[in-house]
Amino acid sequence: MEKTKISLNLRENEEYIRKRCADCADILIRPMRLGDGPKVDCLMVYIEVAVSNIMLDDSALGKMINHFWEIPPDQIREFIRNNSLGIADVKKLPDMETAFAALLAGNAVFFMDGYDEALKISSKGYPNMGVSGAETEKVLRGSREGFTDAVKINSALVRKRIRDTRLKVEEKTLGVRSRTVVQILYMEDLVREELLEDLKNRLDEYEIDGILDSGMVEQLTDDAWYSPFPQYQTTERPDRAAQEILNGRIVVICDNSPYALILPSSFSGFMESSEDWYHHFEMSSFLRVLRYFALAAATLLPGLYLAVIRFHTQILPTNLILSFAEAREGVPFSSVAELLFLELAFEMIREAGVRIPGSLGNAIGIVGGLIVGQAAVTANLVSPIVVMIVALTALGGMVIPNEEFASAFRLLKYMFLFLGGYLGIFGIVLGLYLTVAHLAGLLSFGMPYLMPFIKKDGSSGTGEGILRPPFFTRRKRPCYARKEEELRLKRRNAE
Repeated sequence: MEKTKISLNLRENEEYIRKRCADCADILIRPMRLGDGPKVDCLMVYIEVAVSNIMLDDSALGKMINHFWEIPPDQIREFIRNNSLGIADVKKLPDMETAFAALLAGNAVFFMDGYDEALKISSKGYPNMGVSGAETEKVLRGSREGFTDAVKINSALVRKRIRDTRLKVEEKTLGVRSRTVVQILYMEDLVREELLEDLKNRLDEYEIDGILDSGMVEQLTDDAWYSPFPQYQTTERPDRAAQEILNGRIVVICDNSPYALILPSSFSGFMESSEDWYHHFEMSSFLRVLRYFALAAATLLPGLYLAVIRFHTQILPTNLILSFAEAREGVPFSSVAELLFLELAFEMIREAGVRIPGSLGNAIGIVGGLIVGQAAVTANLVSPIVVMIVALTALGGMVIPNEEFASAFRLLKYMFLFLGGYLGIFGIVLGLYLTVAHLAGLLSFGMPYLMPFIKKDGSSGTGEGILRPPFFTRRKRPCYARKEEELRLKRRNAE
């Protein structure tokens, strides 16, 4: 597209701007005449809410305008050329396209008669929620700060933790109409060049009307779109993002989204919490093992229950089998239909709790689960043991630190439910084989999904397994970093 040049004639510029901004009531176009003695015509264009304090004395923009009132027109043009005043972040804009890009990013744009460039003057920008606590990744120890909806604030929160110029922040604009700013954060000396280039190529591969959340970026750049397992790791914690950048990974931050994307991702990474490295290694290792047991329960427990009571009752003690049979007495449905009914009921309660605003949503989740479960048992629609199985399955899913990763196993749970219900233990083993085979072949930006359980040829460093080693033994970075930079911890006096 051919770029429209800025005219020396301010009236022509104003006509073009008013035509392009027709019916945009939130964009204010303010003509003014500045200068001491002979006046020079100027034009200020800005978003009303983004630059609401334009004429206040305590704003940089207001100081600049007030300064222009007191100097001759030739000195105004001298400032425009040299930015000698230095009271604001002022940048020259050579054409109308860049001027409108700066305007719609929340800045003020200044035009002057007889000058064929515009000035971008940074302002407070669009309203945002400000820095608040992380909602979905709560920890007992560690920072309480969470990402916001403003991409500039988010990158600043990471920069606050990594005060090194080797931390690079590259900006890209995605969306033909939304013009959404996406930032790529990485350590220059740690990141693999091929990984960085692969990400940039994927971001440039599609042309789309608008990007409104990081989830849209994630779906457009996935390796395997058909897989329920996420190929990006998401976080709303700046300390987690900073830690992964120091591991040699890349963080992608999207404007208007409080979630950062971390790549490449791995199975073991989703099972780690950001506070694992703040606690002592014994407790952190115990919690990691507990999460793996919870993951197995969330995925396999309903299917194993059906496999045992329908096909393999001989593996249970007689008293337990009789107890199961007595509990199911009078239930009119098959065991598969009974379990499926209660699982879907709990999924609806969970979804209702998320959608209902405020504390009422939490109450709906707890009270709704108790009422539905108790009423179903009393009406002989389900047996008490099935209520317990479903409750343990739901608890297991909640223990997994990453919600998107846990959702993949919530879907797999139904596959194992049918396999166990109709094929018994053979079906469970078949499902495990298919799941592990899929995970073993899954790649996240060229890295095996099951690292460090699967080793990539030529990879450097080590990865974190199920157990967390003591901190002083964590000498090497994970295999995402460059091989020559794999060492990250050593004693100062060691040779």
